[in-house]
Amino acid sequence: MVNILRHLELLADSVPESDVDRRGVEEWLSIRKPGKGKAKEDTDQLEEDLGHEESWNSIVDASKAGPTNGHATTPLPSELAQSLVSRLISKPNAEPLLNTLHATLSSSRPNDAISEELVEIIGFDDLDLATEILSHRAEVTAVLGAWTGNAEHPVEPIEPTSNKSKGKARRDGVPDSADLSPEAVRKRMQQQLRDNAARPLFTGVAHDAPEVLPHVYSSSSIVQNNILSQMGSKYLLPMGTTRHDHEEYEEVVVPPAKPVPPRESERLISVAELDDLAAGSFPGYKSLNRVQSIVYPTAYGSNENLLICAPTGAGKTDVAMLTVLRVLDQHRSKDPNAKSLASTIDVKSFKIIYVAPMKALAAEIVRKLGSRLKWLAIRVRELTGDMQLTKAEIEETQIIVTTPEKWDVVTRKPTGEGELVTRVKLLIIDEVHLLNEDRGAVIETIVARTLRQVESSQSVIRIVGLSATLPNYIDVADFLSVSRYTGLFYFDSSFRPVPLEQHFIGVKGKPNSPTSKKNLDRVSYEKVAELVNQGHQVMVFVHARKETVKTAQALREAALAAGALDEFSCQDHPQWSFFRRDIGTSRNKEMKQLFDDGFGIHHAGMLRSDRNMMERMFGDRAIKVLCCTATLAWGVNLPAHAVIIKGTQVYDSSKGSFVDLSVLDVLQVFGRAGRPGLESSGEGYICTTEDKLTHYLDAVTSQNPIESKFVGGMVDALNAEIALGTVATVPDGVQWLGYTYLFVRMRKNPFQYGLSRDELGDDPQLGSKRAQLIAFAAQQLAEARMIIFDRQREALHITDIGRIAAKYYIRHSSILIFNKEFRPKMTEADILAMLSLSTEFDQVQTRESEQKELEELMNQAPCAVKGGTENSHGKVNILLQGYISGARVEDFALVSDTAYVAQNAGRIIRALLEIAISRKWANASSALMGMSKAIEKRMWPYDHPLKQFTLKYDVLYNLERWADNYTVPELAAMSAADLGKLIHLNEHHGAALLDAAKQFPTVEISYELRPLGSNILKIAVHLGRVFNWSSKIHGSVEPFWVWIEDHEGLNILQMAHLVFRQSTKSLDADFVISIPNGDLPPSMTIRFVSDRWIGAEEEVSVSFDGLVMPKPPQSHTPRLDLPFLSSSVLQHSALEDLLSSKVRNFNALQTQVFWSVIRTRSTCLVCGPPACGKSTMLQILSWSTLTNSEDCSWVLVVTPRRSFASELISEMRPISRVLGISVELATEQTVFRTVKEKTIKFVAATQLLPALAAARNHRALSSLKLVACDSLEQLDPAYEAAVSLLRQASQHHPIRFVGFASSLNDPTDLAAWLDVDPLDLYDFKPVDSDQSLTVSTQTFTIPHSAALLKTMAKPAYSAIRAGSSDGPAIVFVPSRGQCRPVALDLITQCALGTGSISGYLPPGFPSIHLEDICSRLQDFSLADVIRSGVGIFHDGVVRSDRALMLDLYADGIINVLIVPREACWTLPVRAAVVVVMGTQYFSVQTDSDERQLREYGLDELVRMQGRAVRHGGSGHFHLFCQAESKDTYVRLLEDGLPLESKLLDTSTFSDWYKDRRKDGSISSKQDAMDILSWTYLARRIDSNPAYYDVGSDSTQKALSRIVDVLDQRCE
Repeated sequence: MVNILRHLELLADSVPESDVDRRGVEEWLSIRKPGKGKAKEDTDQLEEDLGHEESWNSIVDASKAGPTNGHATTPLPSELAQSLVSRLISKPNAEPLLNTLHATLSSSRPNDAISEELVEIIGFDDLDLATEILSHRAEVTAVLGAWTGNAEHPVEPIEPTSNKSKGKARRDGVPDSADLSPEAVRKRMQQQLRDNAARPLFTGVAHDAPEVLPHVYSSSSIVQNNILSQMGSKYLLPMGTTRHDHEEYEEVVVPPAKPVPPRESERLISVAELDDLAAGSFPGYKSLNRVQSIVYPTAYGSNENLLICAPTGAGKTDVAMLTVLRVLDQHRSKDPNAKSLASTIDVKSFKIIYVAPMKALAAEIVRKLGSRLKWLAIRVRELTGDMQLTKAEIEETQIIVTTPEKWDVVTRKPTGEGELVTRVKLLIIDEVHLLNEDRGAVIETIVARTLRQVESSQSVIRIVGLSATLPNYIDVADFLSVSRYTGLFYFDSSFRPVPLEQHFIGVKGKPNSPTSKKNLDRVSYEKVAELVNQGHQVMVFVHARKETVKTAQALREAALAAGALDEFSCQDHPQWSFFRRDIGTSRNKEMKQLFDDGFGIHHAGMLRSDRNMMERMFGDRAIKVLCCTATLAWGVNLPAHAVIIKGTQVYDSSKGSFVDLSVLDVLQVFGRAGRPGLESSGEGYICTTEDKLTHYLDAVTSQNPIESKFVGGMVDALNAEIALGTVATVPDGVQWLGYTYLFVRMRKNPFQYGLSRDELGDDPQLGSKRAQLIAFAAQQLAEARMIIFDRQREALHITDIGRIAAKYYIRHSSILIFNKEFRPKMTEADILAMLSLSTEFDQVQTRESEQKELEELMNQAPCAVKGGTENSHGKVNILLQGYISGARVEDFALVSDTAYVAQNAGRIIRALLEIAISRKWANASSALMGMSKAIEKRMWPYDHPLKQFTLKYDVLYNLERWADNYTVPELAAMSAADLGKLIHLNEHHGAALLDAAKQFPTVEISYELRPLGSNILKIAVHLGRVFNWSSKIHGSVEPFWVWIEDHEGLNILQMAHLVFRQSTKSLDADFVISIPNGDLPPSMTIRFVSDRWIGAEEEVSVSFDGLVMPKPPQSHTPRLDLPFLSSSVLQHSALEDLLSSKVRNFNALQTQVFWSVIRTRSTCLVCGPPACGKSTMLQILSWSTLTNSEDCSWVLVVTPRRSFASELISEMRPISRVLGISVELATEQTVFRTVKEKTIKFVAATQLLPALAAARNHRALSSLKLVACDSLEQLDPAYEAAVSLLRQASQHHPIRFVGFASSLNDPTDLAAWLDVDPLDLYDFKPVDSDQSLTVSTQTFTIPHSAALLKTMAKPAYSAIRAGSSDGPAIVFVPSRGQCRPVALDLITQCALGTGSISGYLPPGFPSIHLEDICSRLQDFSLADVIRSGVGIFHDGVVRSDRALMLDLYADGIINVLIVPREACWTLPVRAAVVVVMGTQYFSVQTDSDERQLREYGLDELVRMQGRAVRHGGSGHFHLFCQAESKDTYVRLLEDGLPLESKLLDTSTFSDWYKDRRKDGSISSKQDAMDILSWTYLARRIDSNPAYYDVGSDSTQKALSRIVDVLDQRCE
C-alpha cells in the first residue's frame, strides 16, 4: 500500500523535484531487476496489495486514503476536470497552446504566480475558465498531460465533446480511462507500470529544450516561442489589455510594455569611448542609447549580417550609421601624415545602398546621413522614382538612398547605374517587415539577387535589415542570412523611447455608411477634447489634403457646440500675438481662420512657407490640434503627446480604389506620439471601422507572423533573372528560389502555400515544389514570348521582348496583351488604346462621381477614345490625353489617378518603342517615339516644336497664331527684326525666338551609295550639325536615332543610335544592306529622329534610279573530289623528309591547286577559306622555286602586316636553314639589296612602298624569281600601291606573281590586276574547308554599349562550356578597356553555372602552383583573372606577361583568352571555340576626341574565324552581332568577302604621289595615268563604277579626273 501511494505521488509530481529524481531512479531500477533483495519483496508486496480482497473502487479512493511520508496524494481527473479541458480544447486553434499550458500548470509555482500567465495564454475573454482551472489545478494537469503526451498519469486523452460511451476497452486491451471499475483500474495500472519500465529515466518523452537566443530582449517570457499556431496566428494580446464597449464604438487599450531589466553585461557606451571616425559622426550625443549600445560591438566591430527588430524611435537609423561607419573604417588608409580623417578614406572603392520604403523617408535619410557624414566628405544622394544618376554622379556618390522598386530596376541593368552593384559593400534594408505586403516580393527579389551575387562572385556585401517588432523574426533572419546567435537583435515595444499607450477604436455601423461616419466624427472629437482637456497637444492624421481642413473645421464646430472651444484656444500663449501677425502674411484663408481657435492644418499641397509656419507654431505649443496627412509623419520629425488616426481608408492610385491604411504608416504615425525628453508617455489612437479592429490590433501588436508575397510577383522576377543571365535553367531557378523568404516560410508553414506535411517530410528542401513553381512561371513567360523554354533540356533563354520587359518593369500579363494588339502600322490613337489596356492600369477604377469631369476631358481629347468613359481603359486613355494637353483636373482621386497613369505610361511606351525597334517596324517606331516624347514633354507631336523652350507666353501664343506654318529652319534663317514683325511683337521678342530656333536640334543629311557586290549595298550617311549648342539646354549629349527604312516605310533595314556632343561637327554612319536576289527597290529612306525633342526629325529619300550594281560573280571554283596527293609529288627527297612531320598528304584544296602553283611558272591566284593550307603552299612554292634556281636568286613575300611576316619567318626558318636558304625580314633599305645566296625576303607593304621609290634601277629585280602576295583580302592603299608599282617595275623581267587570299566574293578583277589566266584562278567558297568548323550566329538588339557586352556574357559562357571538351576558347571584344570587365563577367557566369570558384582552371590544379605563376607577373592586376583560368592578350600588356599568358594557354592552365579586336592580327594561337562579342567598336578620330561607331572589317571577322580552324580538331565559331547585320555577315562569310580598292580612302597614296611629283619621278599627267592604270582601282572602276562615283564615264576619264584631284592637292 505504501509503495502504491508513493508511486501515485511520483506520478502526480507532488513531491520535491530532487526527491522525485532520486527516488524515481531507485524505484525503477529495483522494478527492472526483480527477484533480488528488497526489490523482490516490494514487487511481491505490490502484487499482494493488488490482489487484496479489500481493493479500492478507484485510484481516487486510494488517493483519498491519506498522505504518505508527509506528502499529499494526487487526485485523479474528475468529471469537472475533463469538462474544463474539453472547453479548452474546443477553442479555435487551441492545440498548440496545450504544451505551454501544461508546463505552466505542472510547475511548482503557486497559483498567484501563474495566474497572470494563465490568463494571457487562455485569453481575457475566458477569465472564468482560467479561475476554474486554477481551482482544480492538479486534476486538469493530469488530463492535459495525457492529452499532450507529457502525462505521468495513466489518463487517456479526451475528445473535445466527451459524450462517448464509457468503459469500452481500447484495441490494445487496456480499458478506457473513463472506466473506474476495480478491474479496469488494476489493468490500467499494470499497463502503466509496464510502460514506465520501458521508458527513459526521469521523463516519459524526451523533448528538445527551447532555443534560447542571446540577443532577444522582451518583457514577455514567451516571446521567443511567439506562441504561434500551425496556421501562424498568435493568440495573446499584451498583458493588461482592456476592452471597453460603448454605444458608438468599441475600444481596446493596450498599455505600454513593461521595461526589460538590464542584463549584467549591459552598459551604455559613451561617445567618448568611440574612435575618432565614429565619435565625429555622432555630434551632440553623450552616449549611445540602450539599443545602440547593445548592438554596437556587432555593428561596428564585425561584418556580420544584421537584423534589428525594434520599435519606431528606438534608434535603428543610428545602428545603420554604425554599419556605414564600419565600411568607411575598412576603406581608409592608416597614413599618420594625413591632413584630415576624410582624406584617408578611399571613397572610390565602395558604395553603400540604403533601401527605404518610401520616397519621403528616402529624402529624410539623405538629409540625416548627409549632414552627419559631411565632415568626412561622404556624398549621399537619393535615387528614387524616375530619377537617373549620371556616370559622374555615381562615381562621386558613396551612399545612395533608394526604394525597393528602384533598386530592383537598377540591379536589372547590366551597366550604367547597374554597375553600382559590383562595388556595393553594404546593403541596408529599412522596414523589412514590408515583406508581408504586396511590395514584399520586391524585397525578396533584391535580397535573393544580392545573396546570389555574394555567392557567385565571392564578394562581401553586408546585409543589414531594420524592422519593427515582428513575431517570426527568426524566419526573417534566416532569409537575410543573419546568424541567430550573433546578428539577430530583437527588442520589444518596451524599448520605445517614450512608452506608448495604444488605443484601438472600432466605430460601429456599416463601413462607409452615414452612421459609421457620424460615429467616427464623434469619437474623434471625444478623444481630441479629452486629451486637450488634460493639457496635451494632439495631431489628427487624415488621408486626403482636403480632409485636413474639413476635419479641423468639424472639430472646431463640435467644440463650439459643446461649449468647449475656449479650451482649444492658445491666446494665453506669450507669443500668440507675434504668431498671429506672422500668420496674417499667409494667403491660406482656412489656415488663418483655424489658428484663432487653436487648430492648424498641414499637407504637401500647401506652400512650403505655410507648412514651415505650422510646424514652428505646433512645436512652440501655439496650436493644440494639428490636422495633417501622413507626409508629416514621414518627412518631418514633429512629435506630439497624442496622435489620432482618423479612419483607415486611403485612396491608392496604383489599385484605383480605397485600401486599408498600411501597418507601416500606422507604426510611423504612432512613432510621432510622445515627445522624447519632455514627456514620460505618449498615446496613439487609431479609429477604424468595427470590422477592421481585429486586423489592426493583430498587425500593430505583432500578433500575426509575416508571410511571403513572392508567389504573386515570381513570374516577372524570374524573367528579370533570366534577362540578367543569373538563371538559365530550371535547376538555376530552383537554386534562386532557395534564397527567397518564400522558401523559408514554405518550410515553416507549408499549409499557407498549398503544401501538406507529408510533402515537407518527403522533400525537406522542397526541391520538387520549387521546380514546379519555376516550371509554371517559365511556361507563363514562354506563352508571352518573353523566353524560350526548352522543356527537354530545362533551358531558359531570354527573348528581346523579355529583356525589354525586365528593363522597363513591364508585367508579363501586359506583354500578352501587347502581343495581341501590336501591329507594324499604328496611329497615335491606336497606340493610346493599346497602352490603356496594359494590366499596370487594371487597378484604375471608374466611379460614378467622376463621369461628368471625364466626359468633359474626353471632349477635349485630340484622339478618339475607345471605350469612352464607361470602362477603366477608356478612363486611362482620357486621363493620359488630358495630361499631355495640360488639362486641369478637379477631383482629388482623378488627380491621383492622372499622376499614376502618366508616371507609368512614360515607362510603358518606352518599352513599346524598344519592342517596335527590335521588330524593325519603321512606322510604329516613329509613332511611338513621338508619343513617348509627348508624354515626357506634355505636348502633342503636332504642337509647334519651339514650345519646348522656355519662351514667354505671348511669344508662344503669337508664334502659333501668326507663324504656325513656318518650319524651325525657316525661322532660324530670318533676322530678329523680321521674326519680331512676323509674330506681331518687337525685335527683343524676335531675338529670343531666333535663339530658340537656332538651338533647336537640326541636321543636314547627305549620303553616298557604295555597292559591295551584286546583292550588297553600303549607304554611307553623313550627318552635319546645324544648330547652336547650349549646355543649359542640351546638356552634355544629344542622343538620336538614324535608320534606313524600306520604300514602303514599314520595315527598318538598318539603324544606329548616335549622339552629338558639343564638340561634334558631323557624324558618319555606314549601313550595309542586303538586296534580296539583287533586285533593287525603287528607293529607301534615311530617317533622323531625336530621342528627346519633338519635331526634331529629318528624312531623305534615297533613289536608286541609275544605280549600276556589279554583276553576279561567276568565278567560284568547284571543289573536286580528287585523291589526295602525297608529299612525294614534290620530287625533292630532302624537302619531303623535312616536311614529313607537317605534311604527309596534301588536302583536297592543296591537291587541286598543286599543279598550277608548284609545277608551272604561270601567275596564279588562290583564294580559299581560313587554314585550308594556303600558307603551306606559299612556303613550298618559295622553297621549290629557289631549289630549282641559281645561287643568287631570291623570293619576295609581301604581307599586309609586319606581324604576318614574322609569323611566316618563324615557321620557315628551320627548314630553310637545312635547305641552305636564307630567310630575312626586309626593311625599305634592304628589300632591294643584292643577295649573295638563295634568299627568301619578307616585307610588309608599308616598307615596300617607300623602297620602290628609293630604288631607281632595281638591279635586284633581275635575280628575283617570285613575288608571293599573302593575305590579299587585306589590300589597303599601301599594299595596292606597292604591288602595282612592283608589277610596273618588273614588267621587263620574268618575275612570277602568285597571290593568296581568303575566299572572295568575286576575285575576277584581282586576278586580272595580277595578270592571272582564268585557268589559274582558284576561288573556293568558305564552306569548302577540310577542317571541321561549325558557325553559329546570335543576334542582339541592344545598341553597342557596355550593357550589350554584359548581356552577351551568359551566351558567351554557354558557348565556351559547350565546346570545352574540344579545347580552350578565345573571346574577341571590341576594345582593350572591355577585356577585364568581360573576363570578370565570364568568371561570374562560370561560378553561377558550376558553383565552383576555380573558374576555367583545369580540375584539381594546385593553388600553390598558381601563386607561383602569379608571382612572375609584371602587372599583378592580371592575377585575379589568371587565378580563374582566364588570360588577357593585347599590345598594352607587358611583353613578358603576354609571353607568360601564351605559355599558360599552351599548357592548358589558361583556358579562356580575352583578346581585343585590333589584336586579332598579332594573336599567334588558335582555339576550339572562338566567340566574337559584338561587331561594332568606337573609333576615335585623330583630329578630335569624337568617337565614331564603326563596324568590324570583314577581313577582321575572317581572321577571327580563322582562329577557330585547327588541324586535327573541330572548331566552333560564335558570332554575336546586331540583328540587322546578321544576314549581311552570314552571306559574306558563306559566299566570300567583297574586295574594293581603298587606294584613295586615305592620304597614303596622295602623299606618295606628292613626293613623286616633287622628286620628278612623275613629271606629267600621262605618267600619273600610266601608274594608275597598273592599280587594282583601275580594274574596279570599270566593274563597279557606282562605288567610286564614276557614273557612266569611261575608265580613262575617271582616272584623268583622279589625277586632276591629286594634282590639286599637290598645289
